[in-house]
Amino acid sequence: MSPTSLSVVIPCHNEEGAIAELIAECFAALPEREIEVIIVDDGSQDATAARVLELAAHEPRLRLIRHARCCGQSTAIRSGVAAARHDWVATLDGDGQNPPDQIPVLIAALDIAPVARIGLVQGQRLGRRDTASKRVASRMANGLRNAVLRDGVTDSGCGLKLFRREAWLAMPFFDHIHRFTPAMMRRDGWEVLISPVNHRPRLSGRSNYSNLQRALVGVVDLLGAAWLIRRSGRPRPVHSESHAGEALLRGRD
Repeated sequence: MSPTSLSVVIPCHNEEGAIAELIAECFAALPEREIEVIIVDDGSQDATAARVLELAAHEPRLRLIRHARCCGQSTAIRSGVAAARHDWVATLDGDGQNPPDQIPVLIAALDIAPVARIGLVQGQRLGRRDTASKRVASRMANGLRNAVLRDGVTDSGCGLKLFRREAWLAMPFFDHIHRFTPAMMRRDGWEVLISPVNHRPRLSGRSNYSNLQRALVGVVDLLGAAWLIRRSGRPRPVHSESHAGEALLRGRD
């Protein structure tokens, strides 16, 4: 089931100090697969795009998409996924905290999966290299999200993800959906795997978001995600004890 080809989508905003090393690590991590690396420059005000263009002049597997203004991480991911040429897509953050050598770890999870209809392999960060306040805020946000959505994921904000392109594009899109991808995948009937992955400090620069910013938008997004799940309209299978032994579909969510 392991994909032989892959698109790696990296959303970036002002990451000129990290991007060249991150791109090199992506190609080094997947030497035996047909891959492309898509950098989505989300309205950067530094030389991120210029650095990518320099590298792309010598690397045909590297592509650049540019937003004229900052549209947010979810929109940047959507631009990259829509442009991807392969059926499976891996994402990671542009600051370098998600090591590209963990993409094969996500791929390996597919090979040992006990189920077939897998839409997403969600990374779960081990030994997070963030500030204490950021770790506490993340733990609280994940706990609240899991209590409301019951998606069974403890680290949905991890940028390391591997998913079917068709499944991702079929999800209802809203800003910050990258933090609710597991719940939305399950809403659409896909299986979600969780795979532990390593984490490291930023390669350069600083975070583009504060804990307060995340908290303010998080509550509204959580309520919206809960509403979408409740109103999905996806049929719930109920097994009948009829003589034919058929599975009947009764009722809707």
